[in-house]
Amino acid sequence: MPDPVPFFSAFHSVEEGWIDFNGHMNMGYYTVLLDRCADEAFAEMGFGPEYVAARNHTTFTAEFHVRYLRELKLGDRVRSSFHLLDHDAKRFHSFQELYHEDGWLAATGEGMTLHVDLSGPRVVAMPADVLSRVRSMAAAHARLPRPEGVGSRIGIRRA
Repeated sequence: MPDPVPFFSAFHSVEEGWIDFNGHMNMGYYTVLLDRCADEAFAEMGFGPEYVAARNHTTFTAEFHVRYLRELKLGDRVRSSFHLLDHDAKRFHSFQELYHEDGWLAATGEGMTLHVDLSGPRVVAMPADVLSRVRSMAAAHARLPRPEGVGSRIGIRRA
């Protein structure tokens, strides 16, 4: 497993209700795990329940792509990296890698997240203090290599 930079979540476990009739974790729960792990990175940027309560602003996912690389089973423990690739005043582009506790890569997730004023709801610019934290994380992550799989397209490759 790579050095825990730029950001790594705590470990999370595959839950019994997530196992499908094939005996492994159903595809939808990869997104659940990636989302739970991303919440920890979002807290570093200043988003979360306290932010919603204090400012009536939050984040919504506009788009999210998952690559399933290796199956997870009941009780497996995983954690996710979070790499902030790009941002502007109203949105950010991120990439996650979901690692099994034994070090192998199970999945990746790439997302576009919007900053939302819940009174609309409508997409709005982040307040200066939060945008400063996003900029700080983006600057730190800009020094890292671009993760493999960013911008992957789906399709059948033909020779």
